[in-house]
Amino acid sequence: MRRLIVLWTVTALVVLALPASALAARHGAGTCADGTMLAGTYRGFVVSGTCTIAYGANVQINGDLTIAPGASLDDHGAELWMNAQIHVTGNIHVGKGAVLGLGWNAPDGTLGPDTVGGSIVAHKPLALQIGSVTIGGDLISNGGGVLSTSAEDFRNYPVKDNVIHGNLVIQGWTGGWFGVIRNTIDGNAVIARNVSWSNPETGPGTDEDSTEVMGSDLSAIGGPVIPQTIGGNLICHGNLPVAQVNPVDGGANNVVLGKKIGECAGL
Repeated sequence: MRRLIVLWTVTALVVLALPASALAARHGAGTCADGTMLAGTYRGFVVSGTCTIAYGANVQINGDLTIAPGASLDDHGAELWMNAQIHVTGNIHVGKGAVLGLGWNAPDGTLGPDTVGGSIVAHKPLALQIGSVTIGGDLISNGGGVLSTSAEDFRNYPVKDNVIHGNLVIQGWTGGWFGVIRNTIDGNAVIARNVSWSNPETGPGTDEDSTEVMGSDLSAIGGPVIPQTIGGNLICHGNLPVAQVNPVDGGANNVVLGKKIGECAGL
């Protein structure tokens, strides 16, 4: 009996000495109302407030990740500075007025460690900021953007350097700068009825740098040529400003195996 007591005491001390990130690995379904998503393995996860991933954390979510209406996870792509990564085996659902920053933990033009096994589906998000992520399904975003004229609600919407094994559909978003750059998309890409403002006071259509749909050609400054490749069709219509390849930003035409339709016919 004494030996069992000693073993139990040692075990208890070891558990108490473990860092919070190790204890997080024992979690079932995870939640974050406000604060930090800790490292660990979770059976699904719901973000209901303003949250960031802990510094250096490796997060494994076996199931779906949900960003509730009005919530945010890694707004402005905080993983770039936090040296963190996240793997979701299911889908990511982003609610109305919510922000998802995913990836941004690899140099421009390269793929990072973050993975989504299913699809990312957003319903009227404030913004998505998706960079250097491998997505097994689709990236679909309908509506959303500016909720008011407050600068606090004003976001950009970058989708850069991702591998998307399904389709990309971004339509009906209103906000600051918007761009789809250097991605590899196996399916179709549909970019429609998105409106850019330069800031909340000046109104729509004034950021002429926006709606960039392109690869990058940095050879003029000794850099690489990084195409944007689309395995299906590229369809663009109703955007303000219209979809463009921006030479000022080193833009390069898209490589499209299907058809280029609408505003993107010459891109």
